Amino acid sequence: MTLTEAGILGGALIFSSSVMQPLYGFLSDRFRTKLFAALSPAVAGVFISTLGIAPNFKWLLVMVLAGGAGTAAFHPQASSRVTYGVKTNRGAWMAAFISAGTLGAALGPTYFSTIATRLGLDHTWVAAVPGVLVSMFLLITLPDAPGDPNSRERFDWAPLKSVARPLTILYLLVFLRSAVQVSFTQFLPLYLNLERGYTPAKASYILTAYLAAGALGGFLGGHLADRFGGRNVILISMIASVPFLALFFWTRGVLSIAGLCLGGLILLFTIPVNVLMAQELAPSQSGTVSALMMGFAWGMAGMVFIPLIGVLADSFTLHRVLASLTVVPLIGFLLTMKLEKA
Repeated sequence: MTLTEAGILGGALIFSSSVMQPLYGFLSDRFRTKLFAALSPAVAGVFISTLGIAPNFKWLLVMVLAGGAGTAAFHPQASSRVTYGVKTNRGAWMAAFISAGTLGAALGPTYFSTIATRLGLDHTWVAAVPGVLVSMFLLITLPDAPGDPNSRERFDWAPLKSVARPLTILYLLVFLRSAVQVSFTQFLPLYLNLERGYTPAKASYILTAYLAAGALGGFLGGHLADRFGGRNVILISMIASVPFLALFFWTRGVLSIAGLCLGGLILLFTIPVNVLMAQELAPSQSGTVSALMMGFAWGMAGMVFIPLIGVLADSFTLHRVLASLTVVPLIGFLLTMKLEKA
């Protein structure tokens, strides 16, 4: 493939798996069926894992779009079902759900590269087996979605309009956090290789450590929200992550990597918090607002910032551009001040 084709595939995956999530959130809120969550692991697993046997670029593109659709259909309904009927420790349950996904994303590259190395690219379809098994398990055990599955009532916009201001603030907070997270995830290996002299293998290990720290941060953030309130956790996350991220850019060696991981851990405190706060604002449209706070915000941040950083780095160096992102959480801190206290 050319780099242009690789870029097209990356953009297609972000669009299909993230930007399209609100559509599936809307559909899952209207068509009350568990199939959105139950079938998605198999759909995503089969299409992504069989990319190695695609005969040409057109088929690659189709399979990427289909695999991304599996991801997009899962998150809105699954995240709304996690806390359905839960009265206490809702943050902890949401944190466990989202952190598991973040950890899976961190392990994904190692999982696929191991299978491709040992079995060959034409046998990566083996990687789909866990996804298929999970779908079978969910089809058998997952309760039916709450509400009447035969009802086809019109989507009710009133609950969203009544909380438009806090929802907008929450969305912007997720967008800002995602701008940092997506940019680091995309460019960190390249930065570590070109500007720090790390080998590609060592750079990938550091990226995995950063992502794993973020998964732990999301888990801790949910527990902290149950104790101290969501708004307070967001405030702490936005302001406390800045010095550690700055430490990564202005030091070297172990201290620098420690700053990166701690900064990522604290920054991602807010992953379950934003979703849960949005669901509490509009419980009747929880699938839709969950999609807005998860995939849609992340996808839009990626589509805006990834090409922007590439362009700016050609003029100002990758170090300066990535280092400048450390001020983004400060903007988030000021924005969080406008949220009403819980």
